[in-house]
Amino acid sequence: MRAKSAPPTDVGVIVGRFHVPMLHEGHLDLYRHVLSQHKKVIVFLGLSPLKATRMNPLDFEARKQMILEDFPEVNVLYIKDQRCDKVWSRKLDEQIRDITGPTQTVCLYGSRDSFVKHYHGKFPTIELEQETFQSGTVIRNEIRNLVKGCREFRDGVVWTVYNQYPKVYPTVDIAIWDENCEKLLLARKPSETEYRFVGGFVDPRESYEKAAGREVLEETHLTVDKVSYVGSAPIDDWRYRREEDSITTVLFETKRLFGAPIPDDDISELRWFEVKTLRNDQLVEEHHVLIDMLRDKYPERFA
Repeated sequence: MRAKSAPPTDVGVIVGRFHVPMLHEGHLDLYRHVLSQHKKVIVFLGLSPLKATRMNPLDFEARKQMILEDFPEVNVLYIKDQRCDKVWSRKLDEQIRDITGPTQTVCLYGSRDSFVKHYHGKFPTIELEQETFQSGTVIRNEIRNLVKGCREFRDGVVWTVYNQYPKVYPTVDIAIWDENCEKLLLARKPSETEYRFVGGFVDPRESYEKAAGREVLEETHLTVDKVSYVGSAPIDDWRYRREEDSITTVLFETKRLFGAPIPDDDISELRWFEVKTLRNDQLVEEHHVLIDMLRDKYPERFA
């Protein structure tokens, strides 16, 4: 590992995240270099407000113990993530000053794609040039396909699941009316006998409206009018009945402009239903709440 010229200081501070099962050679080079320059070394681990995510799979204690296995002489603390880089920098400076003497000088160290460009504090920084390049993201992607048959592996899986917040999965469903608003287009999946509204899960960073338009196109190939909001409701999906996680859907409505419906994606059949004769038992149980929303909004159409 090659370093830019570092000012002579009493304390070396390493700031990083280190979300890997073991320190790789690039990490080891970083620690060895800083330890060769300073008698006192402090490590600050970035701490996300989220738990057990893809970018932050390990908690503070797991990473601390990993570092201490190789470098028991360092002091390992954490620095919480903040919305603002300047606030984060100020808090980091305060924590450093809390554990260093009033006359001790400090230098902060990072490696490739490190905290340095986000730091707006008072201490000098050094970004070390790695000679060994390994990506933590690549390592994590390789691990996701690795299953071990030991108790420790199973313990880790359970720990991860139980340290996540209960999740609500957002979905959209779309009531597609015919031109006269006398019929609704409903879909049937291959393994079901009842029908349902067209819809599906919302993709990350996708608006509900965009998801609704995408689902209509993917599952029906119709050209429709702009979707409009009807309401939202928790869905009693059979897959989640014994789980803390759940599904909440947003119901939209729209009109067909032109085109013949063509079932696609995971839909085997599309069928127009006269709303005046449509019964709840013709729909899957979890969509009864949705058809009731439409009945409440348009009692005259269902009369």
